[in-house]
Amino acid sequence: MSTPAGPLSLPMTILSYSAWPLTMIVGLVGTAFAMASDHPLLWFNALYLAVALALGGLERVLPHERRWLANDSQTLVDLAHTLLNKGAVQLATAVALTLTVVATRVVEPSSVAPFALWPSQWPMFAQVALALVVAELGLYAAHRLAHEWGLMWRFHALHHSVTRLWFVNTGRFHVVDTFVKIALSQSLLWLLGAPLPVYVWFAAVTAFVGVLTHCNVDMRTGPLDLVFNTPNLHRWHHSTDPAEGNRNYGENLVLWDHLFGTYFNPPRRPPAEIGIKGEIAQGFLGQIAQPFTARGVREILGET
Repeated sequence: MSTPAGPLSLPMTILSYSAWPLTMIVGLVGTAFAMASDHPLLWFNALYLAVALALGGLERVLPHERRWLANDSQTLVDLAHTLLNKGAVQLATAVALTLTVVATRVVEPSSVAPFALWPSQWPMFAQVALALVVAELGLYAAHRLAHEWGLMWRFHALHHSVTRLWFVNTGRFHVVDTFVKIALSQSLLWLLGAPLPVYVWFAAVTAFVGVLTHCNVDMRTGPLDLVFNTPNLHRWHHSTDPAEGNRNYGENLVLWDHLFGTYFNPPRRPPAEIGIKGEIAQGFLGQIAQPFTARGVREILGET
């Protein structure tokens, strides 16, 4: 049964409406300063950690679901996935991009792309907006495949196995799941010849939208739900009812959900009971290995 926090005072109401846009503004302005510094990766990681911890504090002050504050014994496992799976794949991608830039210093990066169509003359804001739309198509495709194709669901089920949403399980993804998402999204930017700063900004936006999407904070996002993947929309995506859960596939934007008919935002409260029919191993290594064995797949699908 859903357990909302109850009526909000005026200050908490203002905080509820302002939390999402303010967090994004702080994250993106902070990213600009980090990129202009001598140690951009260090400062960006510090910024992301600060934002994540701030959201963690808000979860205690302004929770969406009180029951999601209870310990699920998966905190260390979730952190391991964040650092060793999702983080490792993203770091490898960043290194690959850096090596590509180093290798193409003499040659314009756009000239080695199969389709050198990227509008590099546009202001960076416009280029990032375009990157979000283009790469989002790859993210949408990867996410929808992960739900509708059994071969990929065995990996994606790990993310949906959580029984509560909070900022710590933002990075709870199987390494195969993460790799497919990055491959299908960033390959589109590479094919079009996008420059390195566009990748960096795209990654930054994705990072902050991701931690906001999973946080257990009572955020009133209103019309933002029509454009961005907000906490409200993503809570529907974690529903155990396939008619509700197989919706809202967008990672940052919901543009492709609108176009392909998978947008879902009914005028009622999202379910508090989330999870999957099957069972996921409790330990980190067990969760990594489980999708690769016949028995593990049967457990994930709830067929044992």
